[in-house]
Amino acid sequence: MAMLQSIVVFTLLLLMLILIIIIIIIIVVFAFKPWRFFSYPSRCRAIKVGELERPLVSNNVDLAQDQSNDLTRNYDLDGECHLNAALLRPPRTQGLVHKQRLSSASRRLALGDSVVGDVSDPLDGILVGQTLKRLVVTEHLVELQTHGRPENQSQNLRFGTENVRPQESVPNTDAISDQRSCLSLQVVSGPSCGLHCSVLSTSTARLPLTLGRVPPSYLLLKDYEVSGKHAMITWNLNKLRWELVDMGSLNGTLLNSCPIHHPDPGSRLWGDPVELASGDTITVGTTSNIYVHISSHNERLVPFGVGMTSDPMSLRRGGKKLPMEDVCYYHWPLPGINQFGVFGICDGHGGVGAAKSASKILPEMVATILTDSVKRERVVSEQDASDVLRDAFSQTEASMNNYYEGCTATLLLVWADADENFFAQCANVGDSACFINMDGKQIKMTEDHKVTSCSERLRIEGIGEPLKDGETRLCGLNLARMLGDKFVKQQDSRFSSEPYISQVVHLKKSSGAFALLASDGLWDVVSFKKAIQLVVQARERHSTETENLAEKIAEVMLNEARTQRTKDNTSIIFIDFDSISTVSSCKVRP
Repeated sequence: MAMLQSIVVFTLLLLMLILIIIIIIIIVVFAFKPWRFFSYPSRCRAIKVGELERPLVSNNVDLAQDQSNDLTRNYDLDGECHLNAALLRPPRTQGLVHKQRLSSASRRLALGDSVVGDVSDPLDGILVGQTLKRLVVTEHLVELQTHGRPENQSQNLRFGTENVRPQESVPNTDAISDQRSCLSLQVVSGPSCGLHCSVLSTSTARLPLTLGRVPPSYLLLKDYEVSGKHAMITWNLNKLRWELVDMGSLNGTLLNSCPIHHPDPGSRLWGDPVELASGDTITVGTTSNIYVHISSHNERLVPFGVGMTSDPMSLRRGGKKLPMEDVCYYHWPLPGINQFGVFGICDGHGGVGAAKSASKILPEMVATILTDSVKRERVVSEQDASDVLRDAFSQTEASMNNYYEGCTATLLLVWADADENFFAQCANVGDSACFINMDGKQIKMTEDHKVTSCSERLRIEGIGEPLKDGETRLCGLNLARMLGDKFVKQQDSRFSSEPYISQVVHLKKSSGAFALLASDGLWDVVSFKKAIQLVVQARERHSTETENLAEKIAEVMLNEARTQRTKDNTSIIFIDFDSISTVSSCKVRP
């Protein structure tokens, strides 16, 4: 009997223990995961295969496409994308906040910018797992947030705070197909000298174009003074122009010797964008100079070889930085004037302003005069363009407004007759010289207009105001003829802008003819005779090469000026009348 009672008591205790365990399990389950015991069949549905890859927002190009509504992306100066916890956004009470997804090209154009838009209809009834369809974007404009970058920039770069509609962020290339511009860059000095590249304004896959020391920079400069991503060039679609911006480089960026980087280089902030013009020089680091050439895409080739190069020689004068004041250019053919072209050099003093003005106005004046068919036919029939050159210089001087800046101007006019015989005639003021070598004979095409030259002393004596003994300068200038310098010309009547006009040279075929134009940076250290020897030697050395032979010879001449340690800006144009150029028909270079 006692045993039976013990069994009953043990069984009851065991049942109570099991009951307690069950109660504990139920309490734990309800306390931590009560939703397992309930379901909402009205709000759930099975997710089919493939829907996991479907976007939360419709792929319509006019609609928002990105469901990342909580985080904004921030790009650092090196272009790396990271999540910024400080920019977490709280949920909005009305509408879904989302980021606009950019195309690969647009993403490169808008590095560092967060694009935010609003969806008009409230989406409280939309659950995770359902695909949003036919969303309508409200009239809220896209907000652009910047991260330490400059304002006042075009839509392409997306710098600054700017209100634009989402559909305006993608340029219409069809509408600008007739406004294509070609940007060419060539490294003219520094460790990567000779490197060059070109890009069209419609090449969205290659824009923006980055200059830097490491990939993915498009123009790689092997210069330890250049930052990994140093500067960037893009095409401003609104203003139809190329623009350069410093990307927060450590050593800064110069455009024509003027700084364009942020005033505080240690901040690594981007500088303000600046417009690029054909003939500009970009300096990155201290020795890497990049020449800029901008032209229309559809250009004709020059019927003879042309090489053009320049160097400011900025560290030659006792370590003092020397600004670039030379501008050299050529146009073949002149706009609307077939079979006529010009090649010229302007060497500025007191600044580069007068040289830039003259290099732009002078060719335009020549082209304007030659649009007169009577004058043009007279040049061809009489084989003389003296009147055209004289009038062009006179009209250029009258059009220039440079009172405290002046420049030399040497212009070589080349034309062809109906039988494709070429002729050349030169006009100049100042001391930038030109000569032609044909059949081994040297023909000087310019005259030196320094105050100390015999021709200028005779001219000044002829106007009744001879120079005094020992006088080598007029108003501090060593030149008696130039374009610009309106102020000193008003003070002293001995100054002149009347050009020297050379004889006409018939450039015979198979005569080995070539022309060499250069600023005084070359002629200060290299004689005409030495220059001819260098050209002949370079031709023999590269006799088996036909491509870019004229450019190589121009570089040879520039290297000689460096070797002889010239102390002035040096610009060179070499024209080989026995070869055909493979470069653009219109070119300008400082």
